[in-house]
Amino acid sequence: MAATKAVVHRAGSIACYHLGDVCIEMPDRARFIGSPTISATEAYSATILHELVHWSGARHRLARFGDGLPKEELAAEELVAEIGAAFLCADLGVSNQPRPDHAAYVAHWLQLLKNDARAIFTASRLANQAATYLHELVSANEW
Repeated sequence: MAATKAVVHRAGSIACYHLGDVCIEMPDRARFIGSPTISATEAYSATILHELVHWSGARHRLARFGDGLPKEELAAEELVAEIGAAFLCADLGVSNQPRPDHAAYVAHWLQLLKNDARAIFTASRLANQAATYLHELVSANEW
């Protein structure tokens, strides 16, 4: 994660990517809890990977969005970030358990898929691009 050189602020109570600041905000690690299938560290890691996928979409990276993300495109970007995080978690051997906020996203994703039957393929392609981009950043910055 450090090899991406993404700016990560450890503050606040929610994880998010700030478009205008081009940074990621992550709550303190202590706020993440484990379960029988995922450790607290894995929960933190899966969340930051999700935010890194968002981070990869900035105009000067993969250009999935510019300085703003229209509300009608938010569900699609969240789907990209969730699939991308799943790809990265699988690559890194990190368990990824659905979070409670996923339930709120599901209704939006279902509407997205209802409106565009190919949306899942588009989201998967963009998620794969993001995962590849992040892997390449790591490879380029390894000692």
